[in-house]
This record gives sequence, C-alpha cells and structure tokens, in this order.
Amino acid sequence: MSRVDGALVGAGTVLNADDLARSVDAGAEFIVSPGLTTQIADAARRLDIPFLPGIANAGDIMRGLDLGLSRFKFFPAMANGGLPALKALAAVFGQVRFCPTGGITAENAPEWLAHPAVSCVGGSWLTGGAFDAARVTLRASEAAALRA
Repeated sequence: MSRVDGALVGAGTVLNADDLARSVDAGAEFIVSPGLTTQIADAARRLDIPFLPGIANAGDIMRGLDLGLSRFKFFPAMANGGLPALKALAAVFGQVRFCPTGGITAENAPEWLAHPAVSCVGGSWLTGGAFDAARVTLRASEAAALRA
C-alpha cells in the first residue's frame, strides 16, 4: 500500500471480526463499524487497532463503556434524532466523544462540530458522485476548514 504524508488509512463498514482482521492485513490503521458487538471490540483490542463503533442510543454507549470504549460513531445521526439527540446523550455521558455520520452535510457540519462532545464528523459529500480527484481534493480542503 502506498502512503500519503499525514494521511491515516482506515476501514469502514466493518461488520465482524473477520472483516476487521482482513482490514488490518490490508493496512488499515483504524476501524469504523456501523454498530458495536463484543466480538468486534475484542478483535480490535487483540489486534491493538483503534476502533470507532457505531451507536444509536444510551444502551449502545453503556455497552461500549463496559468494553472500555469512550469514542463512538453516532449513526445514522439524522435518522436517530439529529443534534438534539446527540446533545441529550452527551449530557448523560460526559466522558464520551462522538463522530456523527449519516445525514451530515457540508452545510450542517459546522453546527455539529460546534458541540464540545463532537470530535469530528463524517460525510459522504466528500466523495459523492462520479469520482473526480480535483473535486474530492477541493471538498477535503473545505472540510478541513470547517472547524478552523
């Protein structure tokens, strides 16, 4: 796998421990999953790779905390109540930080990023549509400036 200075390569939509192992073998430096299972969390711990599991509610967060996690993907963010829902969860789980994905756009990302419990956001607007390297580069530059 070739490298780009400053870039970290991760694997997303990891659904089970086998997906996780294949991702690590392929060079992934972190793992993102749409949900949280004990099997995936245990595999990430065994392989010593950062893991960002998806959560949708308080029970998911509590299970993650029991597994030693404190960083979560809030997914799908808009379908699960949007920023008001995240604010309610963050009020109860002050030690947790979130990466909302699912319905995040270039237009609404700044509002999400303004919340102290939000470390970052994910959005398909960066790479959506037919691939165009120049457009992706421009969108990535714009996204990097959202929180600046």
